[in-house]
Amino acid sequence: MNTAVLFRRLKPSLVAAVVTIVSFVLSLFMPLTMLGSAILPTSAALAAPLQMASDPYTQATCAASASTNHHANVEPDSFSFGSTIVAAYQVGRIYDGGACAIGWSTSSDNGSTWTSGLLPGLTKYAGGGPYDRATDAAVAYDARHNTWMISSLVLTEAGGVKGVAVYTSRSTDGGLTWGNPVLTENSSLSPDKNWIVCDDTAASPFYGNCYTEWDDNGAGNKLYMSTSTDGGLTWGPALSNNAGVIGGQPVVHPNGTVIVPTDNANETAVGAFYSSNGGLTWSAVTTIATIRHHKVAGSLREGPLPSAEIDAAGTVYVTWTDCRFRTACKVNDIVIAHSLNATGTSWSAVSRVPIDATSSAIDHFIPGLAVNRATSGASAQLGLTYYFYPKGSTQLSVGFISSANAGSTWSTPQTIVGGMSSTWAATTSQGRMVGDYISTSYGSDNLAHGIFGAAFTPTTGAATSCTTSGLDNCAAPIDTFSPGLASGSLSSANDAVLFSGNGGTNAASLWNIVDNNGINHRN
Repeated sequence: MNTAVLFRRLKPSLVAAVVTIVSFVLSLFMPLTMLGSAILPTSAALAAPLQMASDPYTQATCAASASTNHHANVEPDSFSFGSTIVAAYQVGRIYDGGACAIGWSTSSDNGSTWTSGLLPGLTKYAGGGPYDRATDAAVAYDARHNTWMISSLVLTEAGGVKGVAVYTSRSTDGGLTWGNPVLTENSSLSPDKNWIVCDDTAASPFYGNCYTEWDDNGAGNKLYMSTSTDGGLTWGPALSNNAGVIGGQPVVHPNGTVIVPTDNANETAVGAFYSSNGGLTWSAVTTIATIRHHKVAGSLREGPLPSAEIDAAGTVYVTWTDCRFRTACKVNDIVIAHSLNATGTSWSAVSRVPIDATSSAIDHFIPGLAVNRATSGASAQLGLTYYFYPKGSTQLSVGFISSANAGSTWSTPQTIVGGMSSTWAATTSQGRMVGDYISTSYGSDNLAHGIFGAAFTPTTGAATSCTTSGLDNCAAPIDTFSPGLASGSLSSANDAVLFSGNGGTNAASLWNIVDNNGINHRN
């Protein structure tokens, strides 16, 4: 049981009311909303972000080679089942990889209140764990075994920081307490970017199976999958289709087929592979599209990793960052594609989420997609949280947009928060970091709940940066919001694709391990 629980109860009603009043008054006088020093697009409504978790450590309690950002949490994932939402994230991000601990936050009432703590047994800084650092938290729920799970990657420092194993932490009381973790795998040379999902459809022949995906960065980003049939207590052998990948996010079709959207190891293509026999074997990768990606400004760590979800009937939706609709690839959009069959071997054309015009010069990145699993088909509800830079700015902003008709049209976008200087985010060896991914989940209230890494003014002042020095001056918590119901008719149906492709006859070579050479890691 976690003995270092940091309980935090958040009451959003008063905050939401104040923000609503202020937003209304501002709307009477200003066509634009100004937050910090950034001018942001007018929103349909300004949802109030709530802090759900902060970093409790200091340099005195987690030095981690004297290169740790405090107080800085990054990279949340979340999953919902009924009215329960569980999130997990890195706590105390370290410059050259990983964090002091993995944090968790659980709401049993659709995000009205939250309880937060640290996973025990992973790192030496939390609950007596044996490892130096932890990272890459991902959340799943196993309905058959009534078990919440968080998959984490653990790292060691001796001989150079590297991933050494994947563990699964379990909770059998609704995500409120967590036991010591179960080993999922430790046979890879250097595992990276793990993800987890469970089969929660009672009619599925594999109901109660859970699946963990990762790549072995030490072996050319080689894909591996492992299956559990007992609520995450034990895990089967590491199986591979011999593809080079990064950032896979498995989802489960109602018929039990597991579909895994993923990038190739060079992050130049997005594709998907599947298993239709409960994880005994895994198919080759089908290329969905090649990727055209613009590196964003502000020395920010980001990339075109996919965010994937599935609706009640089994249609898979995948989003990523891409500049195929922009002249000279100067800025990115969030783009989306969806599956056309039950195995993820046929896909729609790539379309643009129409947050703004293709001439806007606004840069969008790091999407967190949700699909309301109570909806499907032409009425599938999609919610998308994302970061963006206003035109000519590196002031980080967070936006949200939704669709009530499976992505045919989209609501007016909402700005959740803005004016966050990129230098206020945690500093890492790959750039300033809010996360390689963020998350959105629909609750039983049929509302989307976005969860993201924030970056507010350091305690040393707005002109300073979040630093790994002894100042412990960062102000980078994990925040959440629920934007309410929104409607709209924004469409990208007539937007011209300037760059396209799916690899053609050479598509298979995009997934070769030897071609990728293990160059990308995201610890």
